[in-house]
Amino acid sequence: MRVLIVEDHRELAETVGAGLRQDGMAVDLAHDGPHALDMTAVYEYDVVVLDRDLPGLHGDDVCRALVAAGAHARVLMLTASATIEDRVDGLGIGADDYLPKPFAFAELIARIRALARRAQPAVPPVLVHGDLSLDSTRRIARRGGRRLELSPKELAVLELLLAAEGGVVSAEQLLERAWDHAADPFTNTVKVTVSRLRRKLGEPPVIETVPHAGYRI
Repeated sequence: MRVLIVEDHRELAETVGAGLRQDGMAVDLAHDGPHALDMTAVYEYDVVVLDRDLPGLHGDDVCRALVAAGAHARVLMLTASATIEDRVDGLGIGADDYLPKPFAFAELIARIRALARRAQPAVPPVLVHGDLSLDSTRRIARRGGRRLELSPKELAVLELLLAAEGGVVSAEQLLERAWDHAADPFTNTVKVTVSRLRRKLGEPPVIETVPHAGYRI
């Protein structure tokens, strides 16, 4: 999934972003309200983690703008205030969930994944194809009962291919959903990652290359 972190505290934003990337998510960062709206106008996100107290444009106004634009993304609003009134206000302007600071990182991940499931057609928590399975919550892949040692990007690509249920996923779609905006679209990053994933999945091969179209399982 692809997540936008909107947080003016740069160290916190970088720390959260690094943790989410380790969990297999593609993460972009914005540090003020106008930048957040610029990013959401260019890229499609599953979840926007939005600090309420932002410079340039208040988080409430960013949320209202996303709702008014019919954005695909679900909004998880963060705030230093934990009062019931603030939570009601945040949900009332269109936020999908609300998390007071400080928060437990495990809870943040769980809430992001729950919102992402609501942002797209439901995907089973365990994806299965033959003897290959992926527990998308625990981030564990197995084949023939053997646990596979996959990197976060390899897990993300495998999840996208399994979720397509036999449909073709283009290299552009993989780049859009599994990498952040810093990824160079003209590199062979996707090809290299798919090649490594193929080797780790073993025989018989399960990832098929569809010429001029992409990949499928």
